[in-house]
Amino acid sequence: MRSNVISYLVLLSFMVAGFVTLAVAPGATQSGTEPAEEAEVPYVLPKSGPFHPEQINIANNEAIANWYRSAHADQAAEAFRHWDEEEEIAPVCAVCHAGEGFRAFHGLDGSAPGLPATPVPTGGVVDCGTCHNAGLAEIEAVAFPSGLMHPVQGVEAACLTCHQGRTAGSTVAAKVTGLEEDAPNPDLSFINPHYATAGATWLGGYGGAGFHFEGKAYSGRFFHARPVSTCNSCHEPHTLEVAFEPCLTCHQGDAPEAIRISRQSYDGSGDTSKGIKADIDANAALLLDMVRDYAATVIGVPILYEGHRYPYFFADANGDGAIDEAEGKAIAYNAWSPRMLKAAYNWKLVTSDPGNFAHNPAYALELLHDSIEALSGPLGVDMDELGLLR
Repeated sequence: MRSNVISYLVLLSFMVAGFVTLAVAPGATQSGTEPAEEAEVPYVLPKSGPFHPEQINIANNEAIANWYRSAHADQAAEAFRHWDEEEEIAPVCAVCHAGEGFRAFHGLDGSAPGLPATPVPTGGVVDCGTCHNAGLAEIEAVAFPSGLMHPVQGVEAACLTCHQGRTAGSTVAAKVTGLEEDAPNPDLSFINPHYATAGATWLGGYGGAGFHFEGKAYSGRFFHARPVSTCNSCHEPHTLEVAFEPCLTCHQGDAPEAIRISRQSYDGSGDTSKGIKADIDANAALLLDMVRDYAATVIGVPILYEGHRYPYFFADANGDGAIDEAEGKAIAYNAWSPRMLKAAYNWKLVTSDPGNFAHNPAYALELLHDSIEALSGPLGVDMDELGLLR
């Protein structure tokens, strides 16, 4: 009953996209006087009442209710409320933060493919038409920030359009090429890979999302067991929850985070009884500490990280542990050196994907290891003593 009511409340928005079909329940009436035949009637509600939600058969009721409770439908989330003050979403952002923008980007609304011609009104979410549009079948490849054109099929086009990040290692390389490695440069600023970068992690070195250090080889796309080859192989497409039971066919553990895919320890602890996520988390924490140490001791300008405040890295010139401010506004860190920027970028890319341990653990560990190694020289840290494995 409750599920039916929830579905009915959001029904009208789905009907606009054309993905909801209603059938009048047996015995219910459209006019209130004559019985109606049981038939599928697209996109319409009964012409008159009274009627009750539970009397209306909604064929995809469960999917609607699951979507309604998911992050893709959370209208209160920052992902959809960030532009409330402007009352419109910039075209480049609307591609992933509003169904209308996504359809415009891929030409699914009849327009030419590309960024929306004008800003998109706020209030939209990742709606049914984002993933259920028949036009997705015509999309053969999705462009990544590195320049890669990755072949896709069906709904995979939606997943990889919006979970690829907005920058690549080549973005960082273009900014630092020709600059002295350990010299702070006021022209440099933090490069943000963006958020929920699962697709970027999954494609690994092939996708080129991370900064790749010269002379190093990086793992490519993470090929799991054959049945686990797409986003929907693991994620229920409407709730977005991970189905863990299939994992137990090959892995031991009581949660995805507890699964270990290797017999060796990457974080120097020697503990292989914990999930590989613990190794990634430990190395990520070490790298962030080393970025802070490098800023304070090599650059001479302490840095603070604030995860809920863009651009995340801020100045702390006097080292008092508080973000510096000017005229009531936080001062972004502006003493980046090329070496520091590369390391911080890779740290942010890895940690921006909370599922990195499942999407491509090898690639995540490689980026962290090489970034730690890059900072170890100026900091006088002995990599052998750390005991890290790549």
